[in-house]
Amino acid sequence: MEVKVYDMEGKEVGTMDLSEDIFAIPVNVSLMHEAVKNYLANQRQGTQSTLTRTEVRGGGKKPWRQKGTGRARAGMSSSPLWRGGGRAFPNSPDQNFSHKVNKKMYRAGVCSILSQLAREDRLTVIDQLAIDAPKTKMLAQKLKEFGFGSVLVITDSFDENLYLASRNLPNVLVVEPHQADPVSLVHFKDVLITKAALGKIEEMLA
Repeated sequence: MEVKVYDMEGKEVGTMDLSEDIFAIPVNVSLMHEAVKNYLANQRQGTQSTLTRTEVRGGGKKPWRQKGTGRARAGMSSSPLWRGGGRAFPNSPDQNFSHKVNKKMYRAGVCSILSQLAREDRLTVIDQLAIDAPKTKMLAQKLKEFGFGSVLVITDSFDENLYLASRNLPNVLVVEPHQADPVSLVHFKDVLITKAALGKIEEMLA
């Protein structure tokens, strides 16, 4: 599969062959969903904490005697059945939300996403991307020239100027190849990737 390579001015400077095994495979929606679900689940943290029946303050006393009152028997007012009682199966900070996906399934899911991006012409390859100073206006102008609104920028190595310039743009994210996750690839309308970064992604997914 062949794609056009552009320079910083948006002019075509050549072409590049993409791996058929990564950028031209049939789309498997279920594997794409598994890859996205796996990433989102593994980002979750156990931040909620609810009291159990033993942790609720008070309520140790039996509210009324066992027999003879005509009411249903009750042992303690901190029971989960009662208003103000503890939860039977509460959320806890050590809750584990991790979701396991086999490596081959995850790889196939990411390759399906990349193939769909290439098929829809949402993947743009640039020779190299750099700006002289960490100025948001400079980067915004450069992306506007390419016609990008919402874009994921993948560079081969960390560029401080590029990172600082993109930090305040709401629909722009600059990452390295190993940080390009399935959720970002699906979320952003376009993907702008440098030629060197594309080579690294092909190595990672080979």
